[in-house]
Amino acid sequence: MKRFQLATLIAMFSVVSTFMFAQRVCPSHDILHEQMQHNPMMEQNREEIERFTAEFAKNYSSDGRATYNIPVVVHVLYTNATNNISDAQIQSQIDVLNKDFQLLNADNTLVPAAFAPLKANVDVSFCLAKQDAGGLATTGITRKLTTITSFSTNDAIKKVSTGGVAPWNATKYLNIWVAPALNGGVLGYAQFPGGSALTDGVVIANTCMGTLGTAAAPFNKGRTATHEVGHWLNLNHIWGDDGTACTGTDNVADTPNAAGPNYGCPTFPKVSCSNGANGDMFMNYMDYTNDACMFMFSTGQKTRMHAILSPSGSRSSLATSPGCNAPSGGTICAAPSGLTNSAITTTGATLSWSAAASATSYSLQYKLSSATTFTTVAVTGTSFALTGLAAGSTYNWQVKSVCSATSSSAFTASTVTTTAVVVTCSDIYETNNTSATAKAITVGATITAAIGTSTDVDFFSFSNTTALKNIKITLTATKDYDLQLYNSAGKLVKSASTASNPEVLKYNNTVAAGTYRVRVVGYNGAFSASSCYTLKVETQAANWKADANSSIIDNGDEVSTDMTEANVHVMPNPVSDDLRIELDDEAYQTGTVIYMIDQVGRVIIQKEMEGTETRLDVSNFPTGMYILQVRRDEQIVNKRVMVRH
Repeated sequence: MKRFQLATLIAMFSVVSTFMFAQRVCPSHDILHEQMQHNPMMEQNREEIERFTAEFAKNYSSDGRATYNIPVVVHVLYTNATNNISDAQIQSQIDVLNKDFQLLNADNTLVPAAFAPLKANVDVSFCLAKQDAGGLATTGITRKLTTITSFSTNDAIKKVSTGGVAPWNATKYLNIWVAPALNGGVLGYAQFPGGSALTDGVVIANTCMGTLGTAAAPFNKGRTATHEVGHWLNLNHIWGDDGTACTGTDNVADTPNAAGPNYGCPTFPKVSCSNGANGDMFMNYMDYTNDACMFMFSTGQKTRMHAILSPSGSRSSLATSPGCNAPSGGTICAAPSGLTNSAITTTGATLSWSAAASATSYSLQYKLSSATTFTTVAVTGTSFALTGLAAGSTYNWQVKSVCSATSSSAFTASTVTTTAVVVTCSDIYETNNTSATAKAITVGATITAAIGTSTDVDFFSFSNTTALKNIKITLTATKDYDLQLYNSAGKLVKSASTASNPEVLKYNNTVAAGTYRVRVVGYNGAFSASSCYTLKVETQAANWKADANSSIIDNGDEVSTDMTEANVHVMPNPVSDDLRIELDDEAYQTGTVIYMIDQVGRVIIQKEMEGTETRLDVSNFPTGMYILQVRRDEQIVNKRVMVRH
């Protein structure tokens, strides 16, 4: 018999992972540590729950007890049609839960004879919710299109602010979130009783949800959900989460202690921890074997689950939830259908849909297909005119019915593509691909030219004078083009290579007047055969300086001798999480500010340098190119930074 050891079963969460050999693995202690930091009441709650469970078990008798009915709401988060799993696949998972928790699973006959007397009908049933918290009819399924391809185990999937879906009332429903994928090959995880209601429930990867569709072997029999719901109802792993020490306990007397998890499909008997001739109960749902090789809960595990659901248990309110009962005369808040696009222009489109039953209004969301967040609009009719869109771009949009303050349908999704702007560009300066073939241009005039191919470069020549020797060059383009300035001797004296538009190069001369050449080149092969760029060369007697009142992305990069690109260091680059910015001692002064700017010129981070070294956390930045700008008074240094995850 196993003794009661609270210290070894404080684990709040269980995570099942798939690695190279398709094994389940549980980093519960790591997750516990993080959860305890955020909610110190969890340990106290767990102690109270375990005290109650121990007392309950002393007097427990299952004779004559009714089946506990638990309403379930399934939140499907998907990125494409494939992982937007079907209603049938979801229902197949509900069917598996009902069979496994009521000993109706056909494979329970495979339990070895030595353990057969211990297999239990847990007397718990599950249904997809038929009414929501507001008393309106529901399918028990919500759906959300997301740009997040893989969620972590940090519960982001349960929060709207981090791309997920908020739970329904956890005292009335079992919330199950279905993820497009979980980081690290994780199959699923569950919250034990005693945690926050805002994160209560079970998370499952779509590849192990149910028995149909995207469910993939060896986890395609729905047993991941059975295992995780077991945790949700206060069951621990059968080896007690002590590694291989044989000192842990799951607080269940009839499950033999084991030296650790069992994987795959072991051969009976599998003896460990000196646990007798019959060895480990590896066919128990709370071990880590493959779906096809776990068949049973034990009678002791049934007792623990009933303690949680009993009138004084921490999940007792589920037993009185009306979620499994269809509301009298209620109708389902139907999702919109018939999504169409019309009046499409370069900057707008009208989105329309058919009226849905019971809807009082609609929630419309749209975003550029490459963006990570939606713009949300409340609409009282069945159409909406979008304006201010980018030409020739595809937008994702989705709409759901709102039937009451607490009832809404799943989203129905579609896309719309705006009309492209047709631009013709007559490049009159070709051929000018070399310094020797540079085309002469007039100072002060704005010229139009093109980078027509990925290998095309443009050279232009101009002259300054002794009186007007200081040079400024402004390049405006739809692509990421760079500027380089060469002196009369053919030496590169200045370059401007940020991702900003316009690109500005300033060169304050210390030598006599002469003939200069400007080189325009596409960064990383950028080009446009149909869109021209404009170029303007200006000269003046006074030194060119950065305009302190200009936009933060003004790229005048004339800097004083005490802050240059040479003494501003950014590392690592590319970066995935922690970006370090260092200034040489002579370059740092109080009031030096750093900015992180995205490709459309938005300032993502603004922060004063903390001495000669400052760090920025970019782990939540979308992959892409950014400008790290170091600025003090009129001095500016720009550095390209690639964020790559």
